[in-house]
Amino acid sequence: MPQYLLSVHGGEGSPYATPEDMEQAFHDTGLLNDEMREHGAWVFAGGLHPASTAKVVRTKDGALLHTDGPYLEGKEHIGGFWVIEAADDDAAMGWADKATVACQGAVEVRPFQSMPES
Repeated sequence: MPQYLLSVHGGEGSPYATPEDMEQAFHDTGLLNDEMREHGAWVFAGGLHPASTAKVVRTKDGALLHTDGPYLEGKEHIGGFWVIEAADDDAAMGWADKATVACQGAVEVRPFQSMPES
């Protein structure tokens, strides 16, 4: 079954207006996680620390270079994600609809590339 990345995007700092909004989003996201597991869609999920905690590793002139901060400079970053299995794009979008409501944030949907049979 195809796998999809559902990534939650937002700015630095809390996207929630109040601590109660945050608690509600965590509660609703937990319920969604349970629903995904019940329907066999769940593969993996996680929340991320702020983008300011990121480290980037790249090569320059054959040497490894480590830098602090996110890979991309921007006002929005990935704050969390799900990896799910869904029958098709429409089914993945259905889970993204629920995820957007549960976490109170924008969710991007991207299919994983198919791996060749070995």
